[in-house]
Amino acid sequence: MSAPGQQPAADPDVAARPSLLILSFSPIADDARVLKQVNLFSGIYDVTTCGYGPAPAGVVAHHEVPADLPAWRKDPKWLLARQYRRVYWGNAAVAHARGVLPVDAFDVILADDVDTVPLALSLAPRRGVHADLHEYAPGQNSEVPRWRWFVAPYIRWICRRFVTRAASVTTVGQGIADRYTRELGVPVTVVTNAAPYAELDALPVGSPIRLVHSGNAQRNRTLEVMIDGVEQSSAEVTLDLLLMPNDPAYLAELRARCAGSTRVRVLDPVPYADLVRTLNAYDVGVFVLPPVNYNYEWTLPNKFFDYVQARLGVIVGPSPEMAREVEARGLGAVTQDFTAGAFAAVLDVLDPVDVAAWKVASAGCARELSAQVQSEGWATAVEQILAGA
Repeated sequence: MSAPGQQPAADPDVAARPSLLILSFSPIADDARVLKQVNLFSGIYDVTTCGYGPAPAGVVAHHEVPADLPAWRKDPKWLLARQYRRVYWGNAAVAHARGVLPVDAFDVILADDVDTVPLALSLAPRRGVHADLHEYAPGQNSEVPRWRWFVAPYIRWICRRFVTRAASVTTVGQGIADRYTRELGVPVTVVTNAAPYAELDALPVGSPIRLVHSGNAQRNRTLEVMIDGVEQSSAEVTLDLLLMPNDPAYLAELRARCAGSTRVRVLDPVPYADLVRTLNAYDVGVFVLPPVNYNYEWTLPNKFFDYVQARLGVIVGPSPEMAREVEARGLGAVTQDFTAGAFAAVLDVLDPVDVAAWKVASAGCARELSAQVQSEGWATAVEQILAGA
């Protein structure tokens, strides 16, 4: 027993564990992708997190960035003058994190998204930085001219100057990885947005067939395409949309649009921990996303993997990444284009026997497409950094 006032002797096994900082300018406890990193590494490394909101479970320390210091805010005068160092280091969230995080204190830093990479490198981890890029950052809002003219060059500067200095880089899909590799000249590997494996059965197909969409209420996602497609279709189907209130005005418009419908409902979202089990009660997960920017064109989102874990069939638009998975694995159907008419055409020939087969196919690949398997790319990257590879 240790004397009063003394710390107990350290467990040599615990003391030997490498230290890992997971750095993300997001509410980590609610960020599905970052939480997967925390869950993956907290059992084997001493994980510290830095981001918005409370500490996620399993970490040894957490540095909370105050909510009133938004990472997205950029000083317009320096942005217009292309004084990008001043833009970055003058950001309030970056300055706060730089002030509370120790230098040379971590073996590895896992930097989530491009806006954390310069900070991660400045903290001089003993082994190196792994950059996990959640999307193609220079094309994030490329449909908005002001963003394309003024913000995209700044993001490209971060990519060229800092992301290229990371020990390794991952992103969410092959199309985005290929573009990063072409533009930056560094290898970029893929860790998909796979959901944790769920032990669920594929339930019998309902009558009418129950369609579901879960996600963000964002105007540029044009959710009206799926709503109008259901209303135009002669098929016996219903559609529930479980939507996050990202844009309250747009969400109110969607609720008004569906208020008189007997087939389409706009419902409140459910906590992520309950989402897959909630989706399991449906038959087909749907997502038709017009490609208004590069990331939308190459999307392979969380919801695709949520639908698989929920043992649902899947109907998507001709987005290359999702369409490839759906067709190769027999998970569902791909629309001809991104219009309501094309979505209705798929629904018009929907057959309960086919839907049942899609649900069985989802069950058959749920393990392979789970976070437990797909996240191995992060584990390999961090192991190689620690080994000095």
